[in-house]
Amino acid sequence: MTLRRPATACLPLFLSIWLYWPALGWSACDDPPARRVNWLHCDKQGIDLQGADLREAVLTQVNLAGVKLTNARLSGADLGGATLSRADFSGAALVGSRLVSAKLEQAIFANASMAGARLERATLTQTNLSDADLSGARLDQADLNAADLSGANLSKAVLAQANLTDAKLSNADLSGATLSRAVLENAVMTHAKLRGAKLDGANLLAVDFTGAELSEATLADARIDGARFTDTKLDSTIWTDRRRCRPGSIGECR
Repeated sequence: MTLRRPATACLPLFLSIWLYWPALGWSACDDPPARRVNWLHCDKQGIDLQGADLREAVLTQVNLAGVKLTNARLSGADLGGATLSRADFSGAALVGSRLVSAKLEQAIFANASMAGARLERATLTQTNLSDADLSGARLDQADLNAADLSGANLSKAVLAQANLTDAKLSNADLSGATLSRAVLENAVMTHAKLRGAKLDGANLLAVDFTGAELSEATLADARIDGARFTDTKLDSTIWTDRRRCRPGSIGECR
């Protein structure tokens, strides 16, 4: 005789599936742009998202290459692994957003609000981040080769082991930023604010620090061959040989 399991025995299984259902990541690519929309893995090329409200949206691995997102609201959104090459985020709000390992080549983030954003291992080659607010952002191991960060706010940002070769950082604020073992070869950092920044072990070959503020910064074990320190403030800076520069040092560690 075959014994049948009581229907009530299956209830816990059905209940657990029902509760887990929203977390399965079932996206609705045809859904219109809205707060908390789920476009996981969706291809949204060609869509116009200017001024759209995409706060807390699930945009993981979405394809938004070349899309216009000017003045869009994306704070708290998850764009991890997304393809955003040549997308225009000018003036957009991405506070606390997640862009880990995102592809952002030649994207535009001019004047964007990105405080506390996570961009670890993101590809930002030739990306325009001029005047963007990246204060407290995480850019560990990010590729910022030839990126434009002129006038950007990177105070207390983390750029450890980031690639900033040929990057433009004129007038950028990197006060208290962490650039340990970062590569900044040929970068332009004229008049940049680097007070208290950590540049230990960094590659600073041929960097232009003309008029920059490096007071109380740490350059221990950094490579500085060919770097220019004309009128650079080095007040109490920890130099490459680990000695502390005298207060009032300018252009040369005394």
